Amino acid sequence: MNLAPDATLIALIDRIAVRDEQALKQLYDLCSAKLYGLALRVVGNREWAEDALQDAFLQIWRQAADYRASLSPPMAWLGLIVRSRSLDQLRRRKAEREHLSDDIDDGPADGLASEEPGPMDANLASQQAWALHQCLGKLENKQREVVSLAYLRDLSHGDLARQLQLPLGTVKSWIRRGLEQLRSCMAHFA
Repeated sequence: MNLAPDATLIALIDRIAVRDEQALKQLYDLCSAKLYGLALRVVGNREWAEDALQDAFLQIWRQAADYRASLSPPMAWLGLIVRSRSLDQLRRRKAEREHLSDDIDDGPADGLASEEPGPMDANLASQQAWALHQCLGKLENKQREVVSLAYLRDLSHGDLARQLQLPLGTVKSWIRRGLEQLRSCMAHFA
């Protein structure tokens, strides 16, 4: 499935920022299948992936005005939101399962720390997303593009080489160097 060009996605996000509901529907129609696939890979359950995708589009609606095309490609930003909401979904489901097992257990559980994400977890996730956004913005355009395509659109190196009409070795080098730069940059935020 071919996704819309970045310019189309950016224009839709800009319209969503000014509360254009039709733009949100169009963005959903264009990207939901790919973003659902990402959510499904993270959570491993169709129902949970659907819930995570719905949460992600609510967040996209609320935060579209914060998107900066100069810092990351639109699919990278959308994918980061979906991944974050998917991880939240996993934490929530884990907390629900633990709550059910606590009801069955006879022993006191008052001394145990909660695994449910709290304000500190949300703040940390937000800081990490911001840091990744900053680091992606520091990559050269081509490196950012191949890293985003490889990981957010789940394309193989060969598929990328064909799509971008570049030698396979060049694509591999750009991805390797891009990931090294991301690791180094993210280490500064740790």
